[in-house]
Amino acid sequence: MAAKPPFLHTFCHIPPIWRRLAAAAVALAIVSGGAVYAANNSVQGAKKDDHAFDGDAPTAILMEASSGSILFEKNADEMRAPSSMMKLMTVEVIFNAIKEGKIKLTDEFRISENAWRKGGAPSGGSTMFAAINSKVPVDDLLRGAIIQSGNDACIALAEGMAGSEKKFAADFMTKRARELGLTKSTFGNSNGLPDPDNRMTVRELGKLARHIILDFPEFYKLFGEKEFTWNKIRQQNRNPLLNSTLTGADGLKTGYTKEGGYGMVGSAVQNNIRLIVVINGLDDPDDRAQEAKKMLEWGFRNFEQRTLFAENQQVGFAKVFGGESRSVKLRSREPIKVMVPKAGSEKLIARIVYNGPVRAPVQEGQQIGVVRVWRGQNVAMESPVYAAESIGPGSTMRRAIDGASELVIGMFRSGAEKL
Repeated sequence: MAAKPPFLHTFCHIPPIWRRLAAAAVALAIVSGGAVYAANNSVQGAKKDDHAFDGDAPTAILMEASSGSILFEKNADEMRAPSSMMKLMTVEVIFNAIKEGKIKLTDEFRISENAWRKGGAPSGGSTMFAAINSKVPVDDLLRGAIIQSGNDACIALAEGMAGSEKKFAADFMTKRARELGLTKSTFGNSNGLPDPDNRMTVRELGKLARHIILDFPEFYKLFGEKEFTWNKIRQQNRNPLLNSTLTGADGLKTGYTKEGGYGMVGSAVQNNIRLIVVINGLDDPDDRAQEAKKMLEWGFRNFEQRTLFAENQQVGFAKVFGGESRSVKLRSREPIKVMVPKAGSEKLIARIVYNGPVRAPVQEGQQIGVVRVWRGQNVAMESPVYAAESIGPGSTMRRAIDGASELVIGMFRSGAEKL
C-alpha cells in the first residue's frame, strides 16, 4: 500500500482544568497536500491583551526548556551565519562521544600548527592561547571552547576526533545534527569562523541548546563558569548575561562575525522554570545583551506552565488498519505541559498527529505520533505519544474491509490532489 498521510486527531479527554474552556470541532476533510484533519480542541482564555513582545533582533526565538514550548519567535527558520554560537554543535559532538565511551576527558589532543595559526594567538580571534604542538586534555579544550570561545580549542577537538576539521564538520557535526532532528543546519568548520557552509536557524540553535541542557547536565555546568585560565592567561566568560542583573542566568554562548552580526544563545532559571533565548543579526554587542535579557524577563513575567495531561494519562486514539480493534488508545510517558500567558490571552489548538492508519499488529509502548500544540500559526510545543495497549491482527474479513476502505480513500485523495 502507498505511504499513509499524517492524521490529526482530537484529544478524547480534557483535564478538569480545561473543561471550562471553549472547544471547537471541524469536519473531516482531505486537502491537496494529502493531510487529513480530524476534530480539534481549542483552548482559549480571556480577551487578547497588549503584552506581546516587541524586539529588535532580525531573528529570535524564546522557548521553555522542559516542554519545548515556544513563547515567541521571529523569522525563526531563516538560515543565517551562526558565528561562534555554532561551537555548541562542536561541543555536543564531544559530549556525546564521551557519553558513548569513544573518548575520555583525560585524553590529550595535540595543538597542530593549523589549529595554532587559524585559531590560536596568531589569528587575532577568540582563542584559549594553547601553545603550538602542546597536548591539551579534552576537559581543558572544552573549557577553552565554551568559556573562552577558543577557535584553537575547537580545531584541536575536531582534528583529534576526525583527523581534519573539514571531515569533522562534514561527517561528525552534520551526522550528529541530523540525529538530533536539526534538518537545516550546515557546517563548514568547527568554530563558526566565516565560511559559506556555516548556516543555522535560531530555532535549531534553540533545539540544540535545549538538548544540551536536558541530556548533558554534568557538562552544561561549564557554560556557567565565569572564567578560565590556560597558559597563564585568565579570560572571562564572554556571556554578558552571567554578569548581568538577570536572576538565574547560567549559559550559553555568544557569537559575532561581520556577516552574521551579533548573536546569542542564552538561558536562565527562575521559579523552577528554565527559558532559552536565541537571537541573531544585531549590529551592536550591547544591543545583543539587552535584547536577550529583555526577552527572558518578558517570558518569565508573562508566562506560566500548565499541565495538559498527566503522565501515562490517555490523550486520544489513532485509527488502526487490519487490527482486531479499529483504533488504539494513546498516552504520553511524560506529563504534557505547555507555557501559556498568565493573562490567558492566546488561543491554543492541540492535535494528535500521526502517520496512519496504523498497521496492525500494534505493540503497547510503540510510538505512534506526537501531540502538537499550535499558538496561532506557530507550533508552541510537541510531545511523543505511545500506544497504551497492544492490538493484534484482525480477521480476514476485517483486513479485507479495511483494505477496501483505504483503496476508496486513496482514490479520492488522488483525485483531490489533481484538482
